[in-house]
Amino acid sequence: MLSINPETVCFIILRARDFQAKEAVEIPEPPLSTGDHWALQVLADHNEDLDLAEVRSVVADLEPDQEAQLVALMWLGRGDYTLEEWDAAVGEARDSLTDHTAEYLLAHPLVADFLEEGLDLHGYRCEE
Repeated sequence: MLSINPETVCFIILRARDFQAKEAVEIPEPPLSTGDHWALQVLADHNEDLDLAEVRSVVADLEPDQEAQLVALMWLGRGDYTLEEWDAAVGEARDSLTDHTAEYLLAHPLVADFLEEGLDLHGYRCEE
């Protein structure tokens, strides 16, 4: 069960699509290490971007459990976990949280699709 509002996730999906649609945004493949420094480097040139600022603001307002669920939704939609493994995904995300969740998410080129798929697996859809 989600404690994060699906409308909040849909807003992040919309902002992520807007951010990543810009020509200047280039996101390389993430390295094999699990650190999030690569995400910060990728987004360092975009600190003035309004879409990035909005995602940062929304994520900063989330409770830790909601932030963990947001990351777990991306992992679920990406296929790293199944819906039956949801609690494990949220636990792993909770253990991995940093102060850079927004950057971590936006550094994944397909984050909007992954979040949308994760919501869909939970039975939610974003309004068009």
